[in-house]
Amino acid sequence: MEGFSVGKPLDKLGMRGSPTGELIFEDCKVPAENLLGAEGKGVYVLMSGLDVERLVLAAGPVGIMQACCDVAFDYVHHRKQFGHRIGEFQLIQGKIADMYTTLNACRAYLYSVARAADQGHMNSNACAGVILYCAEKATQMALNAIQCLGGNGYINDYVTGRLLRDAKLFEIGGGTSEIRRMIIGRVLNNEYK
Repeated sequence: MEGFSVGKPLDKLGMRGSPTGELIFEDCKVPAENLLGAEGKGVYVLMSGLDVERLVLAAGPVGIMQACCDVAFDYVHHRKQFGHRIGEFQLIQGKIADMYTTLNACRAYLYSVARAADQGHMNSNACAGVILYCAEKATQMALNAIQCLGGNGYINDYVTGRLLRDAKLFEIGGGTSEIRRMIIGRVLNNEYK
C-alpha cells in the first residue's frame, strides 16, 4: 500500500513469541472502501473497542497465574530440604494458599465481567477494573512463584522468569494501570455526582 511500511522488529522483554514492530504510515493512501468510520474520526473507532480489548486481555493474566501455580505447586511438593518437602513448611504453605486464592478470585472476577458483557452489560468501569486487578496480581504471582522456587526460580532453566516478563506486559498493554485507575475513578465520580 502506498505510504505504508513496517519498521524493524522490537526486542521485547516478554511475549517474545508474538513479534512486535512499528507500522509506519507516511502520506499513506487508503482506498475509500477500507475507511473505518468517518474521515478524521479514527480515534473514535479505536476507542470503541477498548472495553472489549481490556476484557479479553484480562484472560491472559489469569492464564499466567494458573501457570505460576502449576509450576510452584509441583516444585514445592517435590523439592526437599532438611529431609522434608518444602511444601510442608508453613511459610511456603501460606504462600501457595495466597496464590491459590488470588488465582480463584481473579478467575471469578473475570468470569463475572465476561458474563455481564455476554448479557449486554459491557461497561468501562468493569473492563478497566478486571484487567487492572488481574494484571497486577499476575505480576505479583509470578514473583511469588520465583520465590517458591528460590534460586531455581531465578535461572532460565525454569519458566518462572518468562512468566514474570510476560505478566508485566498486561500492566501496560490496552492502557496502563494508571490509565485504568483513571477510568475507574472517573466512572465512580460520575456515578456519585
